[in-house]
Amino acid sequence: MRIISGHLRGRDLGRVPDGVRPTTDRVRESLFSSLGSVGECSILDLFAGTGALGLEAYSRGAERVVFVERSKGVARALQKRLASLGLAGEEALQVVVSDARRAVQRLSESDPAAFDLVFVDPPYVEGGESEREPILSMLFGAGVLRPDATVVVEGPTRHPLPPLPGIRVVDERRYGDTLLTWLRAADRPD
Repeated sequence: MRIISGHLRGRDLGRVPDGVRPTTDRVRESLFSSLGSVGECSILDLFAGTGALGLEAYSRGAERVVFVERSKGVARALQKRLASLGLAGEEALQVVVSDARRAVQRLSESDPAAFDLVFVDPPYVEGGESEREPILSMLFGAGVLRPDATVVVEGPTRHPLPPLPGIRVVDERRYGDTLLTWLRAADRPD
């Protein structure tokens, strides 16, 4: 697994911790091609795992990335990955060890309307899909998103997102067993 583009292009992301399903290079490349420029964006990478999405965004010019990972071991591996890339201590990169809901609640209190782009990629394991809907409702209702923010959800094609109040689907793309869904607040234009 490598960073695809930007100032860290070609850098190896190292070993993937057991139990973590990283976003494939192909899906990441397509995702960022669809997103266009992320320069100067503030990114929230929920269920960060390897941090591949947030690191790709940072390599492409994102101003700030907050990685949220519930597993202490996986978060430690992410911090080691940042160090191996020469990014340890970067103020623009923050690893938060917390479950996604608690992290969003804390961010809504400490950093309102802070994020332009959010990646939501909960585990595909049975029940992992059930985490998506509550966290999405919370994200769009908590005040952590800037008015024109985009939320990208990665999940299995067998479990597409149901309609959610106040949230609209802007785009959906399938890559094998992976479904990417772009979301915005229902009252915001494309």
